[in-house]
Amino acid sequence: MKAYRAAILYFADQSAASPAPPQAILESDGLMITGPNDRGWQVVLAVGPYQQLAPRFAGVPVTHFPGRIIAPGFVDMHIHYPQVDVIGSPADGLLPWLNDYTFPQETRFAAPAHNAAAAEFFIAELLRNGVTTALAFASSHPESVDALLAQAQKNNMRLIAGKVLMDQHCPDGVRDDTEQSLIDTEALIQRWHGVGRLGYAITPRFVPSCSAAQLRGAGELAAKYPDVWIQSHVAENRDEIAWVRDLYPQARSYLSVYEQFGLLRPRAVYAHCIHFNDEDRALMRESGAAAAISPTSNLFLGSGFFDYERAQQAGFQYGLASDVGGGTSFSPFHTMLAAYYVGREGQTKTGLSLTPQHLWWQHTGGAAQALGLGGVVGNLLPGCEADFVLLNPQATPLLARRMAQAASLDELLFAMIVLGDDRLVERVMLAGS
Repeated sequence: MKAYRAAILYFADQSAASPAPPQAILESDGLMITGPNDRGWQVVLAVGPYQQLAPRFAGVPVTHFPGRIIAPGFVDMHIHYPQVDVIGSPADGLLPWLNDYTFPQETRFAAPAHNAAAAEFFIAELLRNGVTTALAFASSHPESVDALLAQAQKNNMRLIAGKVLMDQHCPDGVRDDTEQSLIDTEALIQRWHGVGRLGYAITPRFVPSCSAAQLRGAGELAAKYPDVWIQSHVAENRDEIAWVRDLYPQARSYLSVYEQFGLLRPRAVYAHCIHFNDEDRALMRESGAAAAISPTSNLFLGSGFFDYERAQQAGFQYGLASDVGGGTSFSPFHTMLAAYYVGREGQTKTGLSLTPQHLWWQHTGGAAQALGLGGVVGNLLPGCEADFVLLNPQATPLLARRMAQAASLDELLFAMIVLGDDRLVERVMLAGS
C-alpha cells in the first residue's frame, strides 16, 4: 500500500448517472491510501482527513506534499492525435480547415517513423497537462492506432482510440477502401481492446466522409463488439449539416443518420452536438450516447455554442474535450474556462453560468461517467484507479496571490480555472506510479 498526504480534491459519491455534478470535497489536510488491485494497478482504498485515517494506516509510509493539492486526473473526451501539428492554423471555418490543413497533415501518418515520434509527443503532452484518460481519433492508417496505443501502454495510461473510417469526399492519402477499412478495424479491436488499460473506438470521421456501406459495416461491428466505444462528430457546423441533408434527404436530422446505422448506444461519444433540436437531445438520452463538448474548438472555428441549459433539461450525458487540433490547447484549464464563456454567452436567452464545481466535474468524473467509466477514473473515491495530478497553487505569482485570498472552495477552483495552465500541474501519477 501507499499513502499520500496533501490537500485532496475529490467528488462525493453519486449513485445514479446524472449530468448534474455531485458535491466537490476538499480535505485541506487529507490522506489517500492506495493499493494494488487484482491486475496490479494501484486503486484508491481510502480517502479523507489525515487525522481520521492516519491511525488506521499507521504502518504505511506516507509521501507528504505540503502546499500541494492532489486531484483526479483529467479526462479528455475528444482529441485528434494526428492534428497536433495543425493546432493554431487559421481558416474560415470547419470544412476549409479540414481541406487546407488537416487532411494534408494526416497523410503523413502512413509512415511508421512519423507515427512513432508523433505518438511519443502526443502522450507526453497529454500527461504534461494532467490528462490521464482520453478518447482519441487516430488517422485512417492502422499504423497510427498501433503507434498511439503502444505508446499509451508503455506509460500505463488509460486511452481509447480508433482508426478513422473515411472512404469518400476526401483526398488521396487519407481515403480508405470500404471493405478493407472494416477488416482493419476488426483486426485492431482484436489486437488492442481490453489490453492493459486500453480500449478501442469504432471511428467514422463524420457522415459525409463515410459511404452508407461503411457506416453500415461500422454499425455491424458495434453490434458484434458491444463493449467497444464508438466516436464521431455531429451537428458541429451549419455547412456540414446542410451537406448531410443533401446526402440523406429523408433523414429526420444529422444525428438520426447515425441511429439509422446502429451507431447510437451507450459508449457512443459524439463531438460537438451544437445544432440540436429537442428530438435530437431526447434521442441522445434514450440511446445512452454522450456528447463531447469542445468549447475552444467551437469558438476558434466559429461553429456555435453548446446549449448547456437544454442539455441538462433533456438529461443526456456530456463532458469536456480539448478537440486538438481544432481546439486551441491541451490544457484542461483552458477548456474549462472556454466552457464557462460558452455557458454565459450561449444560445439561450438567459445564458447559464456554470459553477466551478460543475466545470471541474465535466473534465473529470462527469467525463468518465459519460464514457461509461464512472467509478473507474475521474475521481478519487475508494475503488477508483489511482490516476491523479499534483497541483501547485503557487505555480505563478498571480495564481499564488489569488489563491491566498480564496475564501471558498468555489473561489479556489475558479482561480485555478481562470489562471491555470500546464505550469499548475507539477506531477502526474498513473495507477499510482
